[in-house]
Amino acid sequence: MRDQPSQTAEGVCLFRAMERQRPVGDRIVDDPYAERFLGAAGRAALSGFRLAGGLGRFAQDHAAGLSTFVVARHRFIDDALGRALDAGVEQVVLLGAGYDSRAYRFADALAGRPIFELDFPSTSRAKRDAVIRHDRILPTTNVCHVPIDFLSERIDERLASAGFKTGAKSFFVWEGVSMYLTRAAVKQTLDTVRAVSGSDSELAMDWWYLLDAPDALGTFHRTSPSLLTWLGEAVTLSMHPEDVGAFLERQGFALVDLADAVELERRYVTDDRHVYPANYCVLARTA
Repeated sequence: MRDQPSQTAEGVCLFRAMERQRPVGDRIVDDPYAERFLGAAGRAALSGFRLAGGLGRFAQDHAAGLSTFVVARHRFIDDALGRALDAGVEQVVLLGAGYDSRAYRFADALAGRPIFELDFPSTSRAKRDAVIRHDRILPTTNVCHVPIDFLSERIDERLASAGFKTGAKSFFVWEGVSMYLTRAAVKQTLDTVRAVSGSDSELAMDWWYLLDAPDALGTFHRTSPSLLTWLGEAVTLSMHPEDVGAFLERQGFALVDLADAVELERRYVTDDRHVYPANYCVLARTA
């Protein structure tokens, strides 16, 4: 529901907080601030995970692999953002920021460069409240919370009013969003990102696609996203990895990197976990 903070954003934040309970060498992403953004339900779930210890990790590791994909996706984007900051990107934009903590984890690398966090007003407000509660813990950074109704307001107008520099070299993060939109909405957003970005700007995002395996597991993967409908965040768009390069090219982007479940496991997983197979990550650059 748009008038309530996103429940999937809370779940994603919980996965990052749970990852920090693992041994250092097994952590795919290490987020010391994720726990600070959890609500009451998320904190209770994290406490239960801690109490369960190894049993909790076993249950998580041998589930469908969604939590592993979430943290691997986060690491993929982290790595791309780190490279972009080293290469001199001028500003960062998080589309559908949720409870993302990159503004604080990358505070030193950002070195004062602005990071714009766009989200529905309810989620943006909850995020700002958490920042205020923990302002003595979080590093000082140039973060700008930009509440926006993505269904009725223009991204370029909201960014401009927040101080975004049109035409500057930028890095956009669009994480965990595309699968909840229509094809037309995704194309419109990509058009906007392309229009406001300078040359060699980059976009890191993820996609969901419809697995075509005819067995029971394939059927489970095809039907399980429908459960999110009950949270008011239904999965609506599928984009096969073989098609995404041409799709992005038509929208003015060149595909730089693509990591499916197998590749994400190869890069980031050091234990026996598996990544949910119906999702993948891409990095694209303005063409």
